Amino acid sequence: MTAGQDDRLRAALEQFVEPNLGLTLAAAGAIESVEAIATGAVVKIVLGFPVGGYLPELTAALTAHVAAAGLPRELRVELCSRIPSFVADQRMRPLPEVANVIAIASGKGGVGKSTVAANLALALAAQGARTGLLDADIYGPSQPRMMGIAGERPTTTDGKTLTPPRGHGIPVMSIGFLVDSDQPMAWRGPMVTQALAQMLSDTCWGPLDYLVVDMPPGTGDIQLTLTQRVPVSGAIIVTTPQEIALLDARKGLQMFRKVGVPVLGIVENMGVHRCPACGHESHIFDAGGGVALARQYDTTLLGQLPLEAGIREQVDAGRPTVVADPASPVARIFKVMARCAAGRLAASALQGAMTMPAISIEDE
Repeated sequence: MTAGQDDRLRAALEQFVEPNLGLTLAAAGAIESVEAIATGAVVKIVLGFPVGGYLPELTAALTAHVAAAGLPRELRVELCSRIPSFVADQRMRPLPEVANVIAIASGKGGVGKSTVAANLALALAAQGARTGLLDADIYGPSQPRMMGIAGERPTTTDGKTLTPPRGHGIPVMSIGFLVDSDQPMAWRGPMVTQALAQMLSDTCWGPLDYLVVDMPPGTGDIQLTLTQRVPVSGAIIVTTPQEIALLDARKGLQMFRKVGVPVLGIVENMGVHRCPACGHESHIFDAGGGVALARQYDTTLLGQLPLEAGIREQVDAGRPTVVADPASPVARIFKVMARCAAGRLAASALQGAMTMPAISIEDE
């Protein structure tokens, strides 16, 4: 290529909108170099989210983009990630060695939030991110069972800090490791938030790109206090398509926005059920609710998950879908959702922290 063609190619690449970031490569500062070779060009790109398995898809998209710009060139893309640290409220200190905290939340229980949290954490790890999982659902801890490490206990070497058990290669911390499985947690709100603060501060997570937090369901005092005491980077709202679940999901989404935490997107769970005998599809919990919610609040629909017995059976057996059947369509949905959420978080880091608003309670 001539120098002019080289400049035109770089200019065209800079205008490519990276779908996970929602930003052009120029705005993201993602193009490290463009080098001409005999057959085309070598493009080095650095993205702020885990990129394991993403290279073929991105190469195809970039090749089509430059061809549409009138520059049909063979591109050899070299791709790596450099994950930035982000805390929504800059007045809060990041956790030691933890770059980002992602809260997985729901307005109500029973929508599959913990199953989504476990699979998203494993999906981030499968794509190359250093990931941990915190079970903040003090009243109903389920991650020890879901991650296949029920009955294990954290260890300590100094009597002050805890080394968490590892499930499928990632560190997992839960109150479920510290109490009997049938013991009820009859605690008031301040005790719950203090327990969570101790699990966060006293756990040796090691270097993490993402700490995924399985939040308690609801939008009450506990959830609000957690968002104010934990240096959250972004939140993901899990819902089913039915209107009753969506009513509560709206409250959860609005709660995070009121405390200045970016909502990375919506996960619609238990959408369509396909009969294993005849293949007939039924929308048992209605259809399109997640799409409408994302549109109404100008956020991203990260993905839609089917209502399948296998998803439940796998987490019950301690092997979530991403590790039990990594090549399955459902595992791919989780990986795409994890990449998209991480991309939205990277975009938040590039665009800067949000200003914390004053919180007022209003009658509606």
